[in-house]
Amino acid sequence: MGSVTHYLEVNAPADQCYAWWRGLTNLPQIMPDVEQVVPKDGSTHVTHWKVHGPLGKSVEWDAKIVEDVPNTRIAWATEESSGLDVKNAGAVRFDDHGGTTGVEVSLQYDPPAGILGEAVAKIFADPQSKVEKALEAFKSTIEAATPGTGTTVKSS
Repeated sequence: MGSVTHYLEVNAPADQCYAWWRGLTNLPQIMPDVEQVVPKDGSTHVTHWKVHGPLGKSVEWDAKIVEDVPNTRIAWATEESSGLDVKNAGAVRFDDHGGTTGVEVSLQYDPPAGILGEAVAKIFADPQSKVEKALEAFKSTIEAATPGTGTTVKSS
C-alpha cells in the first residue's frame, strides 16, 4: 500500500474550503487524471469516479464518504461493491486559522496484482507530485473565488 500527504495554507476561510471539497465533484478541476466524480443515485455520500487510465482507457469505481465533520474533515474510501479491485482512500483536513485555512490532503492506494495492477500503478504514478500540484491548483481556485484576499487570477 502506498500513501501520500501534502499540506498548504490558503487565503480562504475553512467553511468555504470545506464547501468546495464536500461533494468531491470539483476534483476534476484540480486533478487532471480525474475525468469525473458524480453523485451516485442522487446520494450525497456515494460518488462514481472515472479516471484516465493507460492506453486511452478509463478506470472507474465508487467511493463513499466515510467521515464528514463540517469545516474540519472529509474522508472517503472505495466501496467493496464497486466491481474493481482498486482500493483507495483519501481525506482532506481543514485547519481554521481565521481568514486562512491549512489544508491537508492524504491519499492511500493499494493496487491489485497482475495486469490490472500495472494499469492502476500508471494512474497513481508519482502520486506525491500529483497531490502537490492538485493542492496548488486548489489554492489558486479557492483564492480567486474568495473576495478580499487580494489575489488575482493569472492568465496562461
